[in-house]
Amino acid sequence: MKRTTLWSAVAIVAVAGFIFASCSTDGGSPALGGSDAASQVYVAPGEKDLFYNFVSGGFSGQMSVYGLPSGRLFRVIPVFSQDPEKGWGYSEETKPMLMTSHGFIPWDDAHHPEMSMTDGVPDGRYVFINGNNTPRVARIDLRDFRTHEILELPNSSGNHSSPFTTYNSEYIVAGTRFSIPVPNEDISIDEYKAKFKGTLSFVKMDKQSGRLSLAWQLLMPGFDYDLAHAGKGASQDWMFFSCYNTEQAQSVKEINASQNDKDFIVAINWKACEEAAARGAGTVVDARYAHNTWSDKTHSATHTMESKVRVLTPADLQGAMFYMPTPKSPHGVDVDPTGEYIVGGGKLATVIPVMSFSKMQKAIASKAFEREIDGIPVLKYDACLAGEVKNPGLGPLHTEFDGKGNAYTSMFVSSEITKWSLKDFKVIDKAPTYYSIGHLCIPGGDSKAPWGKYVIAYNKITKDRYLPTGPELTQSAQIFDITGEKMKLLADFPTIGEPHYAQAVPAELIAENSLKLYPIEENEHPYVTKSPKAAKVERKGNDVHIYMTAMRSHFTPDNIEGVKAGDNVYFHVTNLEQDWDVPHGFAVLGARNAELLIMPGETSTLLWQPEQPGVYSFYCTDFCSALHQEMQGYVRVSARSSSTALKWNQD
Repeated sequence: MKRTTLWSAVAIVAVAGFIFASCSTDGGSPALGGSDAASQVYVAPGEKDLFYNFVSGGFSGQMSVYGLPSGRLFRVIPVFSQDPEKGWGYSEETKPMLMTSHGFIPWDDAHHPEMSMTDGVPDGRYVFINGNNTPRVARIDLRDFRTHEILELPNSSGNHSSPFTTYNSEYIVAGTRFSIPVPNEDISIDEYKAKFKGTLSFVKMDKQSGRLSLAWQLLMPGFDYDLAHAGKGASQDWMFFSCYNTEQAQSVKEINASQNDKDFIVAINWKACEEAAARGAGTVVDARYAHNTWSDKTHSATHTMESKVRVLTPADLQGAMFYMPTPKSPHGVDVDPTGEYIVGGGKLATVIPVMSFSKMQKAIASKAFEREIDGIPVLKYDACLAGEVKNPGLGPLHTEFDGKGNAYTSMFVSSEITKWSLKDFKVIDKAPTYYSIGHLCIPGGDSKAPWGKYVIAYNKITKDRYLPTGPELTQSAQIFDITGEKMKLLADFPTIGEPHYAQAVPAELIAENSLKLYPIEENEHPYVTKSPKAAKVERKGNDVHIYMTAMRSHFTPDNIEGVKAGDNVYFHVTNLEQDWDVPHGFAVLGARNAELLIMPGETSTLLWQPEQPGVYSFYCTDFCSALHQEMQGYVRVSARSSSTALKWNQD
């Protein structure tokens, strides 16, 4: 195999720069960022990216982490779906994280990452994400890039409008996409308009520990609640949700839920809701929902079932909830850095409507209402409207902001990003995307203080962009430079799953606090083994517990006898390494789950159930040293009726 010389590498970069400079898209669109496009995304060996980019995995149920501007994939964080690479959902410690009121659910559809906020700006502590199918929200700790908490949401179906945070992450909000009977019961779907309701859940986050709890739910008319964003500045006590299907259709929705000229943005004063709940408003009702938490001390998850939730209705919240009309079938609802402008993204609209928070307040004060729906006033469109962006393209979905007075909206149908001014709502620039862009992301672009260097497009279709891979091609992201007046396409990169929403923050917010290892002296796992001399094997009926250690390059014990066919064998493996980036793996022949991937100082458990007598091998699956291949051992399994005694070695 030939090596690429230094001069060859330089030539490749130069040619890439020439190609980027020379090639234009059809129709006279601007070239790919000019001659320096390649250098703007190139991160030299030993150098690091400027931003972390947290991208939803969609139907993979996971979250992926990329570096920007390089587009390099750093990690896939398992959240709602089993992940054999890391043993997530397979090890005995992680299985409880995937428990729900429906039992063990090892998959979900993850759409919307959202960073924890302090004073309206991402603080780098946590990233949240929703489970759309089995309604859940998850909290990922960015010290170790591990899912630390998953909370199921009762009275909900299709948890799409989620998990968006208030100004200081006091609450994470989640709206139901599919209205259902509340409480859910066996009734005819034909009774949709009369008996189906939507719920908006407010999940409280403890500022110190990050722990989540379901504070209250709002019982809303039976619409489909799609996305949300919190206010800022003067509007920081408000949360805004988009909703569609105000027709309350229950079949052929692509037609029947697109009849009305306008749907709604829901404006909710969450502070007023908080005060109402604190004084005991609403009703505490029975509900069954899972609450799963991870402990860094025991390296284990705990699954509990909750049984109550407070439900508030519009009658409990007079003056705290309003509908603002917005065209048409809105997806995104986005608030600019000042908190004054609320932007709707009507999928079928021909304009981008920009609502004014101050005008909304005046409309409320003057009772400029069109009507009421279930006790919720509907404000007049013109009374709240700051202006409309004309001719933005087709299919506006989602808007983010650069902090310099500009907004960027993804246009799904016309496959482009439209840049427009917050001063006069005029279009400044358009850039094609390849193809069918859904969401977009500017680092901090939904916060009070964006880092407006790039905008990243997350595309649904990549026809003709990459090498073919059968009937389905990779999804993709494209990164644009937005430091000038015109957007410049720099590069694209494949992504896992179907990327929906994403968040990006400067690397220094997270990297400086990154956990390197788990101190072995702080390990409180009930089956921890803190030295090879403490390794042992114990039988309790049909359960065999193997207290095992892993160090470069040896398992202790590595020869075990006395296991019987039909036993439940628990390998409790403690990684004794106290060095950064030295995990160990563990796998055993015939295991019907997955491997373990055990971080330095951590204990993890694999359940193995051998059915036939014989000698079975186990080994380290994660390359750890020059003698990695020698890191292996054997388990002798005898017949159920045998008298073979337990025996193991500690050498």
